[in-house]
Formats: sequence, C-alpha cells, structure tokens
Amino acid sequence: MKKLFLGLILGLSLTANAQIRLPQPSPAASVAQTIGTTDISIKYSRPSIKGREIFGGVVAYDKVWRTGANAATQITLSNEITLGGKKVAAGSYAIFSIPTKGDWTLILNKDITATEQTYSPEKDALRTVVKAVANAKTESFTIDFSDVTDSTANLNIYWADKKASAPIAIETSKMAELAINKAITDNANSMRTAAEFFLGKGKLSQALTAVNASIAGGETFRNVWVKAQILSKSENYAEAFPLAQKALALGNADTSGSFSFFKDAIEKGILDYRAKLPVAAPVTTKKKKAM
Repeated sequence: MKKLFLGLILGLSLTANAQIRLPQPSPAASVAQTIGTTDISIKYSRPSIKGREIFGGVVAYDKVWRTGANAATQITLSNEITLGGKKVAAGSYAIFSIPTKGDWTLILNKDITATEQTYSPEKDALRTVVKAVANAKTESFTIDFSDVTDSTANLNIYWADKKASAPIAIETSKMAELAINKAITDNANSMRTAAEFFLGKGKLSQALTAVNASIAGGETFRNVWVKAQILSKSENYAEAFPLAQKALALGNADTSGSFSFFKDAIEKGILDYRAKLPVAAPVTTKKKKAM
C-alpha cells in the first residue's frame, strides 16, 4: 500500500512538471533571404482570417499594428539596407505598420519587445510609406520576398485581400569592393609580417618575396621600410637608400599614429645607407703636352 501511494505521488509530480505543447491559433513562422551578401531574416506569427473582417475590423485603420500576432514581428539585417527609399543600419528591429485605406506606413522600431501598447515612436529607426494594393485572398498572414537580385528585392506582406510591398535596395557592389580591398589589405599585412620574420632569421630571399607580395597589395611606410632593410642586408644600398626615403615620406603622410614608433629608425637608416653608397670615381682629363 505504501509503495502504491509513493508511486501515485511520483506520477502526479511528473505530470505536473511535464511540458504540454498544444497548437497555437497564430503559429510561429520565419522567412530568410540573402540579397547579394546581405542576410535578412524575419520571425513572425501567422493569424488567420477565420471568417472575420480584417482591415477596418480586426486591424484598425490609421492605428499602429504589430504586423502579425503574438510577440512583435522581428526583422534582422546583417548589413545596412535601404527599405522603401530610406536607409536603416544593420541590426534587429520590430516591424510595425499603420494600415490605411490607401498606402501603409511601414515602421522599424528599435524595441524588439514592443507591443501596440508599449510602442514608442521615439525608438523608430525607420518610417516609410509603402504601396498597399488589392490582392487575391490570403487566409493566413504571410511575409515573403520577391524579385530578388544581387542588390534589390521586394518585401511583401499579405493578409485577407491586401498586399503591401516595400522595395529593398542594397549597395552590394560597394560592399563587395570594400571586402575585396580589406582582404587585400589583410593579406598585405600578413605578408609584411612574414617578411619581417624571414628578415629576422636572415632568410633574405624569402623575406624579399614576401615583402614584394605585401607591396603589391598597396605601399605603406612599413612594408617599404622592411624592403629597404632587406636590401641593405644584401648590401644593396643603392636601392635601399631611396626606399628608406620613400618610407619616411609615406610615414609623414600616415594618419594611423603608428609612424612615430618607426620614424627614428627610418631616419637613421637613411643616414647609414647614404654613407654606404658607392662614391663616384672622379672624372680626370689628361693635359696636353706643350709643344
């Protein structure tokens, strides 16, 4: 009897702690799209019409709407985009809107936990007017992307007999160029570091190959100075001297603030290399013998 009682208590305890998952009237959904090199993802809930009047009924005209159901619809941008003609920075935002009988106002708000009751316009990151047109009946609220290229797309919101669309534009080419230039710069810095390593080990051939690869990615006072040092170690002062001068000029124009740590060494190198330059042989002429 005692064992039966304990078993019953244990069973009731397990039942009380069990998590029961039931279907939701507005189930969760998500949609993601890559546009060029920019990732956009949206998490939202999908209410259904269920015979109700939606716009002008469930969703009031001219009032802020969470643009979905349950928690605020959330959009996450990996890069800056232009939405509806206005720029918005990378980050996560709550999507709100103000439907009207004509076009809608689409809103991205910095408070991703906001509701219609706690929404604050002071936290808006973007407000833009978007086209809203009559559309074939959509039973379940839906968000998707269409007309995707490497730099443009449309963000579409469908429900009931309405479709609201906002054009997206992204400076993909500019971002790609910046990424390429950064990769070249990063590689140039890596090759300069390799050249410094080989120079320190006295492996001048490898050092010269590495520093030339670094300079090919863009001349800086540091990689030019490293090459001058490599050439001086090979006693090629004729080439080391002008390179040291060039490194000094590049350093004086540098705005990173790191040149001050190298300036004295470069100036000393210039003096040393100049002193070791071969002296030109004096030009002599034979005197004519007097007749």
